Amino acid sequence: MTQYPELKQIIDRAGSIVFFGGAGVSTGSGIPDFRGSDGLYTTASGLALAPEELLHHGTLTRHPEMFFEYYKKNMVYPDAKPNAAHKALARLEARKKRVAVITQNIDGLHQLAGSKNVIELHGSVHRNYCTSCGKEHTLDHVMSSDGVPRCTVCGAIVRPDVVLYGEGLDDTALSTASRLISTADVVIVGGTSLTVNPAAALISYFSGKHLIILNKTKTPYDPWAELLIREPIEEVLADVIG
Repeated sequence: MTQYPELKQIIDRAGSIVFFGGAGVSTGSGIPDFRGSDGLYTTASGLALAPEELLHHGTLTRHPEMFFEYYKKNMVYPDAKPNAAHKALARLEARKKRVAVITQNIDGLHQLAGSKNVIELHGSVHRNYCTSCGKEHTLDHVMSSDGVPRCTVCGAIVRPDVVLYGEGLDDTALSTASRLISTADVVIVGGTSLTVNPAAALISYFSGKHLIILNKTKTPYDPWAELLIREPIEEVLADVIG
């Protein structure tokens, strides 16, 4: 018997569901979040620059050695596996026709778990391309390169297809995400503080029946949520989705 009968009933009866997730979805896979007590942004002491500066477009352009030294060590977890939250959402999509995942994560774990309708707001570490000729390169190419990864065709820098500080989100991803949220019956927010715009502001498009927030800490949208659950997201989703 579920510990969250109200949430289970909402999910079972929903016609269309959007799951909007952040870094907290992947902490159960061993990937640290950013702003939590043990997050990358709170424990990165002793660095010459703050993580926001190291992961800035300008650092990639002017100091690529510095950028990739930090990026490879802190942003890529090639051995990470989907946890119970990723797997539960994939099972839900397999059972219901109208389920979408909108993620702020760049780890690709939703797809690895089996989800197909995934909108990646911040891109993916698994996609990389040459900054000059555009040739696509694998994550393995980036990680195995000595220092700065270079294109095998023209020798220019290969960069990850992720949104860095100083760059805007992809317009197509944003418009698709806003459309999905605005037409959903249920939006489940999980593992995100909802404090970083423009991604967080997408929740304001929701006009459906049920807004659910699964997050360990408070968010600006808590007053509008029908249900607030502070328990580990992987435990909650595995319980209610099965």
